[in-house]
Amino acid sequence: MRDTLAMILAGGVGSRLNILVKERAKPAVPFGGIFRIIDFALSNVMNSGLNQVAVLTQYKPLSLMRHIGDGSAWDFVGRTRGVKILPPRTGEQDSDWYKGTADAVRQNMDFIEDRPSRDVLILSGDHIYFMDYQDMVRHHREVGAKVTVAMMTVPWEQTSQFGIGILDGVGRIVEWEEKPEQARSNLASMGIYVFDTVYLLEALRATKEVDFGHHIIPKAMADGELYGYIFNGYWRDVGTISSLWDANMDMIRNPAPLDAEGWGVVTNLEAEGLPYDRAPARILPGAVVKNSAISPGCVIAGHIENSVISPGVTVEKGATIKDSVIMHNTWVGSNAAVYRTVSDKAVRFGEGARVGMGDASVPNREFPKHLYAGLTLIGKTAEVPEDASVGTNCVVFPRTGRDLWPEDRRLADGDSLVGKA
Repeated sequence: MRDTLAMILAGGVGSRLNILVKERAKPAVPFGGIFRIIDFALSNVMNSGLNQVAVLTQYKPLSLMRHIGDGSAWDFVGRTRGVKILPPRTGEQDSDWYKGTADAVRQNMDFIEDRPSRDVLILSGDHIYFMDYQDMVRHHREVGAKVTVAMMTVPWEQTSQFGIGILDGVGRIVEWEEKPEQARSNLASMGIYVFDTVYLLEALRATKEVDFGHHIIPKAMADGELYGYIFNGYWRDVGTISSLWDANMDMIRNPAPLDAEGWGVVTNLEAEGLPYDRAPARILPGAVVKNSAISPGCVIAGHIENSVISPGVTVEKGATIKDSVIMHNTWVGSNAAVYRTVSDKAVRFGEGARVGMGDASVPNREFPKHLYAGLTLIGKTAEVPEDASVGTNCVVFPRTGRDLWPEDRRLADGDSLVGKA
């Protein structure tokens, strides 16, 4: 695999994650307690034996860049190993920013040319999955493909969200539909591609088209050079609040389909302050923890059930958290109850607050396509006052202090509360 170059596309806005991406790129969103979303792609690259990887950033990249650092957490250091952060080649106009996935790679063709390779592996930095890329590259070479697309079977009702392919008897993709309204196949692209390096560079030079799925892949199919690689493992696109919550819950289901530790997923512990200045989690007398993941630095005196708790969270006596994802350094006051909630970092839930209880059939009025499945979303450093009542499918924006709450401290189902800019 030394002659395969990996490029991770990590510049997307990820707008369906709503306030979780107001201040960070989607791949930098915390996941599963101690991880970030991009840790899965980076760990897959590491575990597949690739030596050179580039991370293409764009939208709010600072937290992502801090997290990746020098790449040493994933052993990307040394004379022949390394990770390179590639921002857009921005000029004076906004139009100089990446216009699509293919354009992002086109703007960095010099990086590819400076590192001789046989194949280029194009990855997305915002998926949760485990894959040995060696198998895919080996398949690509054995069939003599110029382009290979990783594909998996998805439920028919989800086909409109993906590029959909139809394969012939030898695995060549002979028909391609990008996010069709009425798909004729449910074999979906995972957004993972292997390109013959020469073919990729020629394709990017020959056209100014900007997207792999809409433009480059159909051209390769027309050339008869496009093949599929069928993947049967765990994979999730965590592009929505519901899918992010579902993937977190996959870590604690029995049996758990998502086994980050077993897959060898690693994170940059120094960037997260772990484990160097985090004490082990403390479960105090009288506390109850059922079917949950509790991270280092937590102090639990209340009741935790079916939840993923990130480092530094304090849950006071009498408080209850169920079916929730609680991120770093959050405080949950005594007798508070937090149900079916995704809470960003450093949130404060006041004593006796009731969050995430209500009519799940009422979608959020401001973001009906983001929050409609009975989840409530609390932004970074927001404060939920004592005895406040927050329904379901609600959004509390980041940095919302107690002074911004209505007098009765109540948010009805589907309400949003906007904090300070």
